[in-house]
Amino acid sequence: MSDIPEDLRFTSQHEWVRENDDGTVDVGITDHAQTVLGDLVFVELPEVEAELAQSDACAVVESVKAASDVYSPLSGVVVETNEGLADAPERVNEDPYGDGWIFKLRPARPVELEELLDAAAYQQLLAEADA
Repeated sequence: MSDIPEDLRFTSQHEWVRENDDGTVDVGITDHAQTVLGDLVFVELPEVEAELAQSDACAVVESVKAASDVYSPLSGVVVETNEGLADAPERVNEDPYGDGWIFKLRPARPVELEELLDAAAYQQLLAEADA
């Protein structure tokens, strides 16, 4: 069973969002997503200062099995990227909710955060997909 932290919000495309004290959010892919993809060999990060709309494809994670787009869970501006993933994409596999974060976003419409799935709803989504 995938690890699903209670303090995060999730998308149906398997991205997660963590709110920070400064009003930004961290974004990454879920434990479920990295497990399905397998060992990551490359992460293409979004551009810092890129303006994103909710659901825009903004990054790519590539494994030995497949490449997959990462979608912005919220509208906003990219304020930082996890440059360490260029040399160590496996961090996403090892710690998807910690060192494996992909980018930080300053949300343009904070109300969108409330529209995302909570941990229980994301767990239900995974259960229905496995059924």
